[in-house]
Amino acid sequence: MAQRFRVGVIGATGYIGAPYRQEMRQAGDRYQIVALCARRPEPLASAAGEDSCEFTTDDWRQVVDHPDVDVVMVTTPDRLHYEPVIAAAQAGKHVICDKPIGADSVEAAAMWRACRNAHVAHYVPYWSRHIPLFQRAREICRAGTLGEIRGVMCRWHNPRPAGMPFTWRDDATLSAAGSIADVGSHAYDTVRWILGAEADRVLAHADTITPPKPDLGAVNLTEALEWGAAHESATAEKSRRATAFDYATIAWQFPGGAVGAITLSHAPFFRKGMAPELELHGAEASLALDRVRGTIAIGSPGEDLPTTEHGVTELGNRLADFVHPALTARAAGEGDDDVGGQRPGMHDAWRVQLFTDAAALSAQEGRWVELAEIEAASE
Repeated sequence: MAQRFRVGVIGATGYIGAPYRQEMRQAGDRYQIVALCARRPEPLASAAGEDSCEFTTDDWRQVVDHPDVDVVMVTTPDRLHYEPVIAAAQAGKHVICDKPIGADSVEAAAMWRACRNAHVAHYVPYWSRHIPLFQRAREICRAGTLGEIRGVMCRWHNPRPAGMPFTWRDDATLSAAGSIADVGSHAYDTVRWILGAEADRVLAHADTITPPKPDLGAVNLTEALEWGAAHESATAEKSRRATAFDYATIAWQFPGGAVGAITLSHAPFFRKGMAPELELHGAEASLALDRVRGTIAIGSPGEDLPTTEHGVTELGNRLADFVHPALTARAAGEGDDDVGGQRPGMHDAWRVQLFTDAAALSAQEGRWVELAEIEAASE
């Protein structure tokens, strides 16, 4: 029988926590939800009914201290991850933490060390590693089909409706670095995982380019999306301008001199599917990955048309199919780091946060920033 993990969820009713809980409920005997934590009592009571969970609280410490909890899941705003993760590791409890895992790479490094030193299992949901289309791109790249990589172009747009209200993701006091850390975490981990290499340095321009948003108070992203869809042309009594970046273009350089750029955005007018999400240009051939259409195109010099493959972009039950095996393996002491593998964890999240910190600093200071500079400061 599969190992059963008893889970306490911190941030149980939000945009991330709610679907994760649903996947755990649908995962058979792999999980039992035994503790729920959220700030608002009515959604929390509803969640307890859905999960048949008897223990609820608005204090995350009670989840970490709960005697029946052996896995702590943290899905709160970015800057509220650090204390629960450190406390969970110190209590000898396994950790699932949403990305970005901390406010910056200093926190991320400390969280990684805490989990490593406590020998607890850990998982950070960089889902692209499990998408067959991205796995195929990695196979092609690692097989040498493209030759030495000379250029890397990436676009990662997650457009939010123009009328969507203000949420914590728009607030720089709660978001690690806006879109740079949110979609940028996924995008950079995908690229580094496919290439097997880290960026050397970055030069970034980032800004907040969406007009002021309706201010409805403390709503989560699910509620904001639903309100925005229902009030597409309406105006609210109050509005609030975001303080977290919702757009960035980052020039980057990889080992060996490979160059390129990544564009990240949550602004409503940067739309998916207008161009391939990822381009890898090598000395022998180029690859373009289009997740919207589910295609990989490979073109070589002198060819009129690229060769196109179709692949799967959907994932099933992520908590059953990917997280559970990763926790089981790490709990058994197998491949704690698994750098570059199929079990992304705290070490990967720290490496990713070195990139997002470097990009945010570059945007603020208008200069090239070496990732080694950020790494030295986080150790």
